[in-house]
Amino acid sequence: MSVLLETSAGDIVIDLLVDYAPKECENFLKLCKLKYYNFSPIHSIRPSFSFQTGDPLGPFSTASDGGSSVWGLLASSAAKRTFPATFHPKLKHIERGTVSMATVPHPSDPEVKLAGSQFIVTLGENTDYLDGKVAIFGKVVEGFDALEKIDKAITDKDGHPLVDMRIKHTIILDDPYPDPPSLREPSASPPPSKAQLATVRIPEDADLDAEVDEEAAEKKRRETEARAQALTLEMMGDLPFAEVKPPENILFVCKLNPVTTDADLELIFSRFGKILSCEVIRDKKTGDSLQYAFIEFDEKDGAEKAYFKMQDVLIDDRRIHVDFSQSVSKLSDVWRNGENTKRKQGGGGGGGGGGWGGVENLEKWRKYRVDGGRAERDDGYGMVYGDEEMKGRHARQRDKDGRGDEDEPPRRDECGRGGSDRDWERESRRRSRSRSRSPRREKPYDSTRGRDRWGSDNDRRPRHDDRDRRDRGGDRDRGRDRRYDDY
Repeated sequence: MSVLLETSAGDIVIDLLVDYAPKECENFLKLCKLKYYNFSPIHSIRPSFSFQTGDPLGPFSTASDGGSSVWGLLASSAAKRTFPATFHPKLKHIERGTVSMATVPHPSDPEVKLAGSQFIVTLGENTDYLDGKVAIFGKVVEGFDALEKIDKAITDKDGHPLVDMRIKHTIILDDPYPDPPSLREPSASPPPSKAQLATVRIPEDADLDAEVDEEAAEKKRRETEARAQALTLEMMGDLPFAEVKPPENILFVCKLNPVTTDADLELIFSRFGKILSCEVIRDKKTGDSLQYAFIEFDEKDGAEKAYFKMQDVLIDDRRIHVDFSQSVSKLSDVWRNGENTKRKQGGGGGGGGGGWGGVENLEKWRKYRVDGGRAERDDGYGMVYGDEEMKGRHARQRDKDGRGDEDEPPRRDECGRGGSDRDWERESRRRSRSRSRSPRREKPYDSTRGRDRWGSDNDRRPRHDDRDRRDRGGDRDRGRDRRYDDY
């Protein structure tokens, strides 16, 4: 009762333990007879632990159903795709090359494990962690060198080999079980299906040691790097879009003499065609020439002629270098200014000018902003009250209190004697401050002690409240005395 597996890593012979796991052995043998395992990928490789196989499509295919038992395959029934696995107490994962059926818990009874077509082969010894989780039904007796190759395969983070490793063919050496009535053994191994071929990552026969054109590889690497950098600049807003290309009608001229001016270059290069702009780049602070310039022609042909004719030409005792401009800053500026203009003119929500996505329309107090077309204030502050409102504020307050200029008594001191103008102004300012004092907030109350934050009882007030009340009472009495003195 043995089976030969021809794999990408070599041949593996498995002896089946039909006395301890008859159901698992029968399922495995009949699936091998149906060539169900052909082109099944080897995956989930854990070095010195185990690997898994048995699913015709494997984990790379979204159409994979995880595999089916021989009974579900023959009956085309989803209910028979799995069967209860058998766990013999004498079978343990001790030796290398132990073969076990992969299982999943039963949906209604987690204690029952269900098996299908996938199986696991251990790559190390004393892998007792798998006891009770997978059902042992065989062991590898030949082909340990193939297990060694699988163990050392280069894999990704999920344990899937990068170079394709599969079961190519299965051969039954001895089968003690009778075939089911509906089983028909194929006369030849079937070719892999399109779904199976679609799961191939790197073919097994790929020549990985073939010489690679270093120049082509370097060019491809630079193109990839340039695309990544352009995408970064687009995200930062330095480029309008990543695929932007420099204009073909602008030349870059460098190694200029500091005395060379825009007019000199325009006169020299104008014989090749109409020049739209010619600018020598200068330092913003000092105005000194940075010894390079950009020349924009009306047509591409003029730029090409100048490129071939003006290379290493002597201008003002300097041999210049001419090349096509690789700068897209001008295009970026045009695009950015256009976008800014659209935002300024677009207006967002509710009439009145919008600007930058309607930020101004969302402002609660626009009076604090200096709007376009409005004269900027000299003091730089947007006061809520104007100058006219601030003038005569105290006089209006006195009128409201019944002490206007019409019935204002002569200026006297507290004893009824006349005082100087300075003393009278000082006394007036003191009274104004006392009248315009803002109302005080209620004192916080501490419910745990029944006292406020000044350490007094709730019905007591701070001393300055009593003093202010006495001052206001004295002011009223003095005002009454002055009126009587006038009579």
